[in-house]
Amino acid sequence: MHKIFVLFSLVLLTYAVKAQDCDSVQTVVESYLTNDENGRSFISDGQAYIAYLDREKAEFKTTFYGNSVYRVAASAGTVDDFVIFTIYDENDNILFTNKDQRNAPFWDFKIASTINVRIETELDLDKKVSGCAIMYIGFQK
Repeated sequence: MHKIFVLFSLVLLTYAVKAQDCDSVQTVVESYLTNDENGRSFISDGQAYIAYLDREKAEFKTTFYGNSVYRVAASAGTVDDFVIFTIYDENDNILFTNKDQRNAPFWDFKIASTINVRIETELDLDKKVSGCAIMYIGFQK
């Protein structure tokens, strides 16, 4: 009975640590949508795209609507460059990857016409091998 209690406690502690990790990361990502040095601010689409990654990728699908300015923001900690995100169109063409921008924590872009996309997030394994990755999508106010 004691072994079951210890095992249960370890499992519970693991999930509590992961949840706490995600809470702190969420605050970082939310800050990327607020006013920047150019006075722009973005409103979240209402979703927090969250994945606990351990040497793997997460995939999210969404629609970007035409004539809108968007910001995709992602983080996996207090350092800005832990997360790589790549945006693909419906034909699996890469529209953008922050890997080409030294893992920049966000990207702003204007969509001319409505498009369905797939966004993959992963950790830069040279910097972090596991942890909570959170991505927000916002549109300009």
